[in-house]
Amino acid sequence: MFNRLREDIRSVFERDPAARTSWEVLTCYPGVHALLIHRLAHWFWSHQLRWLGRFVSHFGRFISGVEIHPGATIGRRFFIDHGMGVVIGETAVIGDDVTLYHGVTLGGTSWVKGRRHPTLENGVVIGAGAQVLGPITIGARAKVGSNAVVVKDVPAGTTAVGNPARIIDTELAQKREEKAGQMGFSAYALAGTQDDPLAKAIHGLLDHAVETDRRIELLLSRLEGAGVCVEDELATADKFDPKYLSKIVD
Repeated sequence: MFNRLREDIRSVFERDPAARTSWEVLTCYPGVHALLIHRLAHWFWSHQLRWLGRFVSHFGRFISGVEIHPGATIGRRFFIDHGMGVVIGETAVIGDDVTLYHGVTLGGTSWVKGRRHPTLENGVVIGAGAQVLGPITIGARAKVGSNAVVVKDVPAGTTAVGNPARIIDTELAQKREEKAGQMGFSAYALAGTQDDPLAKAIHGLLDHAVETDRRIELLLSRLEGAGVCVEDELATADKFDPKYLSKIVD
């Protein structure tokens, strides 16, 4: 038991730069308190002492602000940062080295008995306020962005964001940023780590429109340089303002 406790404390230091001493972690971290109380409640639940398990779980909720059903299965080095508002359902299965932030729900979508809550494989990180619902699986080392609503499986090593959650192709996003720089215009305040896939899609269309305008202007200038008369209506068409549209999207 004490080995597991030391392991839990070390995992806090690895994932929370605000942690200063082991005593502080042990006495002031509600996520640690919730985990310790859950282990006792789960032991009661597993030994058919169901009411006692639920009562201990209820006490843990009162102490820590984290509600973990005593039937939930939790692996090693589980860390709940801040903790307040976290809800973990009865049939949830959590692997090793998983991190949850405050306001996360691992909930069900059905009243049918049986597996109805998510499975989080090793190394998963769930951002603040995210809702992971139903008997789905979040693959190893996957990440779920803050306030995402996940109702489908998330493959291992990927990132899901949005409502409903979508998978971000981080490699494609990086290539797009590089190409935008090569073409001489910015990505309009779209950071490489920005999570909203709809915004990324719209910004991609804006980037394409900017490049199309640039090519048309180059073509018109070449035509004028060659002595070709360009119609006034074509030359004075309204200018496309991607920065204004980018502000709307952001």
